[in-house]
Amino acid sequence: MPLFKDARGLAVTAADPAAVAAIDASIAAFLAFRLDTGDRLKPGLAADPACVFANVLRGYYMMLMGNRTLVPRAAKSLAAAQAAAAGATRREQDHVAALAAWVAGDFAGAIRRWEAILPEHPRDAIALRLANFGHFYLGDAEEMRASFARCLHAWDERVPGYGFMLGAYAFAQEEAGDYAAAERDGRRAVEIHPHDVWATHAVAHVMEMQGRADEGVAWITGLEGNFGECHNFTNHLWWHRALFHWDRGRHDAALALYDRQVRTESTDDSLDIANAASFLWRLENVGVAVGGRWDELAARAAERIDDHMLVFADAHFAMALAAAGKPGEAERFAASCRSFAAAGETESQVMREAGADLVDGILAYRAGDYGRAVDRFLAARPALARIGGSRAQRDVFQQMLALAALRADRLPLARALWSERTRLKPWCGWSWGNFAEVLSAAGEPDAAAGARARAAAIAA
Repeated sequence: MPLFKDARGLAVTAADPAAVAAIDASIAAFLAFRLDTGDRLKPGLAADPACVFANVLRGYYMMLMGNRTLVPRAAKSLAAAQAAAAGATRREQDHVAALAAWVAGDFAGAIRRWEAILPEHPRDAIALRLANFGHFYLGDAEEMRASFARCLHAWDERVPGYGFMLGAYAFAQEEAGDYAAAERDGRRAVEIHPHDVWATHAVAHVMEMQGRADEGVAWITGLEGNFGECHNFTNHLWWHRALFHWDRGRHDAALALYDRQVRTESTDDSLDIANAASFLWRLENVGVAVGGRWDELAARAAERIDDHMLVFADAHFAMALAAAGKPGEAERFAASCRSFAAAGETESQVMREAGADLVDGILAYRAGDYGRAVDRFLAARPALARIGGSRAQRDVFQQMLALAALRADRLPLARALWSERTRLKPWCGWSWGNFAEVLSAAGEPDAAAGARARAAAIAA
């Protein structure tokens, strides 16, 4: 079988150079989060249906959707790749093995295989970005950063896709707490590719973690005209813009953005559901009435009760089911989570370590059983990062724990948690207001008055 070189000099086994050109075009679109990522691959598969890497790539795209109903389609692509793998390169065979592990539920095994590819092939954009995706959804921020650091010696502006890799590295640095480097590299990546939504998002995360809400709104607003070719990840950018408004107490503006951009249509995409559920919960936490918006989300979540592709998504499905007042479906979902925890998949272990307790805590919180919610959230907290997502995304669960402790009248714990929040997010007036309430209930009027003054000063 002939060998061709791809855009970054990697050998690709194919019967027709058109297959390699389509792979290059599809990877370029994948790095840019473009709507036509899958469409760009189709001509390659038409030209060479047995192309190993094209079939692997199609399987990866199916798995990235995070929907168990698509796993059989990924398995079909895997079978096609396996049938032709004997004549492929070692790198391509390693990708086949990674896809096989992922399809089988061994997400950690897939990550190990991607990482094993990278020392010899640091310009393998798919292995690098998928390893990054895996580390992110298993909550390993340090390895997200380290994985890029081991490979970026082979990348510079002469290598196609360099800017997107720099932007992805920026986000990894932000999650690892290196905000200055993250902002520097994220801004540079956006200079290279103004339509780079992931790099834009990396800088927005820095601003979120530093309380720079007005800058964050201006940053996203100034770039939004570049995102017309991007897929639904733009909804997550709008979520960030709405969250900046929430941070500044502009709750009407935040709710308007929810309707206009965050959740403009009903989709079953797990990130879309997570954006919406976590944002509605935040709005309700500050007393905003969200009306019947939960019903649509709960209907979508009910379709995913036995999905369990990512525990991060499961937690948000639980939020929607509980908030919409569907106790039967919520309990059925909790039971499904406990059953899944006994399975042999990578995410089953995450469910055992944190997910099942987190789901139980969410349901207890919404039922008004705040004492049980506290217990379950505390049980999940040591391993909470393992569910994946960013620190900004997981913060909603920290909010739930702090509010549950206050409402359960567990004043020493509540005081400790709200003290922690005001130290970590001193710009958040909502946190200072709740801290004042705890301090007052704990018989500390002077300290409570000081906290109220801080809240009022921030609101002004």
